[in-house]
Amino acid sequence: MKNGISDVKFTNISATPASFTLRGGCYGVTVMGTGFGTVTLNKLAADGTTYISTGISFSANGYLSANLPNGTYQLAIATATAVYAEITSIVEDQ
Repeated sequence: MKNGISDVKFTNISATPASFTLRGGCYGVTVMGTGFGTVTLNKLAADGTTYISTGISFSANGYLSANLPNGTYQLAIATATAVYAEITSIVEDQ
């Protein structure tokens, strides 16, 4: 059985965008921007209102991979401008 690819992209953003849902699994997170501050991937906590850090944070262009559980996520942007970000599942045949 093969899993489909989950891919969330943001283009030229400078403020925290709307939340999005990810299925559980391994993801690659790529961030590129100018005028860098910080870009942090946050997960919605069990209270349904508070976003908490996943530990994935960028203060410069970069790539990280992480295992993430099912849930609602949001990229928090602080003072960074012209941010391009992509969160893509790393799919393996099962």
